[in-house]
Amino acid sequence: MALRNKNKLKKELGLLDIIAISTGSMISAGFFLLPGIAAQQAGPSVFLAYFFAAFLIMPAMFSMAELSTATPKAGGGYFFIDRALGPLFGTIGGVGNYLAVVLKTAFALVGIGAYAALFIDIPIKLTAIIFGLVFMITNILGVRKASGIQKIFVFMLLIILVFFLAEGVREIFFSTSRAQYLRNFSPFLPQGFEGLMATTGLVFVSYLGLTQIASMAEEIKNPERNIPLGLILSLVITTFIYVLGVFVMVGVIPPTELVDDLAPASSAASRVFTLLSPRIGTLLIVVAAASAFASTGNAGLMTASRFPLAMARDRLFPEVFSRLGRFNTPVVSVVVTTALLMLIILCVSESNIARLASSFLLLIFIMINASVIVMRKSKIEAYDPGYSSPLYPWMQIIGIISSFFLIIYLGWGPGLFTMAVTGLAATWYWYYARSHTRREGAIYHWYALLGQREHKPLESELLNILKEKGLREGDPFGEMIVRASITDLNNRRISFNSLISDIAKTFTHEIKGVDQEKLIREFLDVTAIDPAMVIPRVSILYGTVANIKEPVLHIVLSGRGVRKPVVKGEITAEDNIRVFFFMLNRADEPKQQLRLLSRLMDIVERDGFVDIISSISNPREIKEYLLHNDRYVTLHLREGTKQDEFIDKSLREIKLPTDVLVAMVQRKNQIFTPRGDTVLREDDIITIIGEPRGIKTLFDTYIHSESPEE
Repeated sequence: MALRNKNKLKKELGLLDIIAISTGSMISAGFFLLPGIAAQQAGPSVFLAYFFAAFLIMPAMFSMAELSTATPKAGGGYFFIDRALGPLFGTIGGVGNYLAVVLKTAFALVGIGAYAALFIDIPIKLTAIIFGLVFMITNILGVRKASGIQKIFVFMLLIILVFFLAEGVREIFFSTSRAQYLRNFSPFLPQGFEGLMATTGLVFVSYLGLTQIASMAEEIKNPERNIPLGLILSLVITTFIYVLGVFVMVGVIPPTELVDDLAPASSAASRVFTLLSPRIGTLLIVVAAASAFASTGNAGLMTASRFPLAMARDRLFPEVFSRLGRFNTPVVSVVVTTALLMLIILCVSESNIARLASSFLLLIFIMINASVIVMRKSKIEAYDPGYSSPLYPWMQIIGIISSFFLIIYLGWGPGLFTMAVTGLAATWYWYYARSHTRREGAIYHWYALLGQREHKPLESELLNILKEKGLREGDPFGEMIVRASITDLNNRRISFNSLISDIAKTFTHEIKGVDQEKLIREFLDVTAIDPAMVIPRVSILYGTVANIKEPVLHIVLSGRGVRKPVVKGEITAEDNIRVFFFMLNRADEPKQQLRLLSRLMDIVERDGFVDIISSISNPREIKEYLLHNDRYVTLHLREGTKQDEFIDKSLREIKLPTDVLVAMVQRKNQIFTPRGDTVLREDDIITIIGEPRGIKTLFDTYIHSESPEE
């Protein structure tokens, strides 16, 4: 267990962290540096380019949300592409995404130096290097410290920008210079629609922050809710600020000045902050720019370092990149990424970074949209996203086609860069990674439907990811355990096939309409996920039934064990099984069945599971051991304790937290599931299950508060 968790990242990021990282990494160069450069092609319509870029990135955003909630693992876009299209495309996607984030991060660090130089006489690149080293240290110390700094940066940035937008709108529409400002919007499309679309491709990199959240999915709490919600809110906030902010810049800065302005936000501030002095307004924007560039640099280094980590885990990069340091962060990856940032800052010009990063980012988005199509078409049972992209597959097809067209509009230079990086990544895969990995993507499962080969271990990997994700809200795992039947064979000798037949017959008697022979075949059937469930002395067998409302579980314990054939990979053997789980679920809930199975796997992998459960003779205690986590509590109703307020009352009369329920009652040697009119008696032992908050309230009230004498 310790070895397995050694390189596992902690889940420390909540919804606010996601919004801060994503928004902070998007609002930087795209707002404070790019508008003037972009206006050279689009003219006054440049603010529409930001709107179109946000609209065209939506397919990739929805695809990333689906893939992230299905496989919340470090590496984001790389991991999705690799598992869907295979390690060759995964290497290309990982290297390209990594370089795109590193390039933008380097540009942000240079931006800090450029804006700082307006007030402090210090070399731009020296400032950039100093900040890069500071962010390296914060990222090594831990993601919570890094994300805490991130929220401070973003909070400062948003306050100043909201003030700037309000002042800008007032100045353009309600000041005495209104007519002059509106003339700055003509001619609206100096280079026509083609110039607008080329600019859309140019500013596409401004929304790179959306990909950075996917790369940190493994560290996000409740990813199935927080990732899609965080991405959508971040895109809405960022698009609003970009479109309205660039609109203000176009309105207050004459066109001839805007196209040559490398600090348009500062120039606009000196014109719109009429309630303040121009110097104070400019100072506010410089502070906002510094916060934006700092947040982008911090978040960029944080997320870029996760790409080598994820690729090293898959043996596409050397193993040293996957090692976590004292603070549970990928130290080697952070240090190497920082060194690459320094090299770019010192040796590379900033002028073409936006085009180059945008071009490869568009190629990444093509592969991400294709990955969703492949994952769904592969029919892999363990692919269980908590969020599904709307309008599938048309959303993904539109995203693929639009990205191709934007790459074309960007011109030959960025296209050649994309081809060069693709070639280098493919060469690295061919001469290094191919010999270190034997893995194929979900696309082979799609091929398998056409009679081609598939990669079986991918099913097991996705099932293990399901286990890490845990149960989804509403999954009736606790209720299934409470209702479970338990049979103790003691030292009775029985063959595996006879046991299967006996259990199938039991289910046939309990559930109307069950075909016993069909059930036996399902229990004996070997599926692609079975190798992941091979655990010594434990067997989990499962099937589906059309006419049941809730999952059913039967647990069998054997003191002497039952000999069962075991197959894992190409190895066939026998295992002496001491604990059997037979689970039936509804035929129309295959994903829920996998989540329940993955939770059972998580339980049986506890240290000493077989010995502990075999030593328990009381059925209630067995079920409590299986439920053991922060979602249940047991109360013994005795006179003279806090629990005596339950005695001689029906469940309807008892006030409990709204998110818990009494699932099981033990009265002497009888164990039963209570109803609303069940009256509790002295010495009853009640098991309550529910949400962690309600369970903690009960624990603090009825157990923790008891004195030692009680």
